[in-house]
Amino acid sequence: MNAGYAQIESLARDSYGRLLAYLAARSGDVAGAEDALSEAFLAALQRWPAEGVPEKPEAWLLTAARRRMIDVARHAAVRSRAAETLSQIAEMAQSETESGEFFPDERLKLLFVCAHPAIDAAARTPLMLQTVLGLDAARIASAFLTSPSAMSQRLVRAKTKIRDAGIPFSIPAKEELAARLQSVLEAIYAAYTCGWDAGEDTTREGLVNEALWLGRVVVGLLPQEPEALGLLALMLHSQARHDARRDAEGRYVPLPEQDVSQWSEEKIREAESLLTLASTEQMPGRFQLEAAIQSVHAQRRWSGVIDWRAIAFLYEGVLHFSPTVGAQIGRAVAVAQTQEAAQGVLLLDEIPLETVRNHQPYWAARAHLLVEAGRIEEGRVAYQRAIGLSDHTVSRKFLQQKIQDL
Repeated sequence: MNAGYAQIESLARDSYGRLLAYLAARSGDVAGAEDALSEAFLAALQRWPAEGVPEKPEAWLLTAARRRMIDVARHAAVRSRAAETLSQIAEMAQSETESGEFFPDERLKLLFVCAHPAIDAAARTPLMLQTVLGLDAARIASAFLTSPSAMSQRLVRAKTKIRDAGIPFSIPAKEELAARLQSVLEAIYAAYTCGWDAGEDTTREGLVNEALWLGRVVVGLLPQEPEALGLLALMLHSQARHDARRDAEGRYVPLPEQDVSQWSEEKIREAESLLTLASTEQMPGRFQLEAAIQSVHAQRRWSGVIDWRAIAFLYEGVLHFSPTVGAQIGRAVAVAQTQEAAQGVLLLDEIPLETVRNHQPYWAARAHLLVEAGRIEEGRVAYQRAIGLSDHTVSRKFLQQKIQDL
């Protein structure tokens, strides 16, 4: 691959969110900043392979994008004041990128903008995933069990609202933080899970590190906020098991079967410390409870057993705060371990079919529980459905092996 193309791909993956947040924070126009940044990347694709990658590629992109924004504003008579503002931004950006220091990271501000009460609640997390972390509408729609067209329309409306309402790009005052924090934490976790479940899509691997970085920034901003601590603990517990998710041949290994000696004790202990600190506030919430579930799994490293009763109990708490499909599936699996597989199937039956029709984890869990309950042929059909919905070769091979084992 040409060095210019490789550099552009790397920048698009690693710097898109920071560049967009910088431009949007100074113009107040997220959609306009996105368009300008897209034009800048297109210009880079046209010029860098032939001319060579500039010494400061991010500064080059930032300069190209702000010039585009100025041109657009100047051609709209109603935005003459915007053009003047953007010219001032251009001078500031030029100064910051040409000095020895890199331009400031405004992503946290952009996260809180996207979580503003004026934005439709259903659009907040998807908006953060697209603007701050660069996920496309189709991938976001899949994660939120909706159609790409509906998600695109929702995102366009939200960006228009930010611009027209003049929502300020700033960290909210303390009294306003709580109202927006949950949406920010949900977006960070959604980014983490998208990266964690990236499969063969290496372009999304960086989402894990981005999510961990943002989680640490929020904890630094709100060191006594129990849900922020809980989220970081949850991600660290999951990340501690990274090396054990595949065997020596690259095959997927389910959590209960993983080699605990491959788990990172350092990350587990950090997660436990954060969870203990969160518990001192005595304000339980979704992320603390989900982290507690992972903590129970982590104890297998020392005890050799999994306390499924504790996990089932904790899932009841998660469902109280956040009745998501994922939590319902998790509860069903845990209950099946403590009672009978048939009871877990009944809990899965309570989830509306239209909600999970194309949700791969549901069909994989259902297949497993049906087989455990002795309903082999129904389990086989569910496994085939899960295979058809799987995006990853490793997951498909794992599920195909399950069918062969029948």
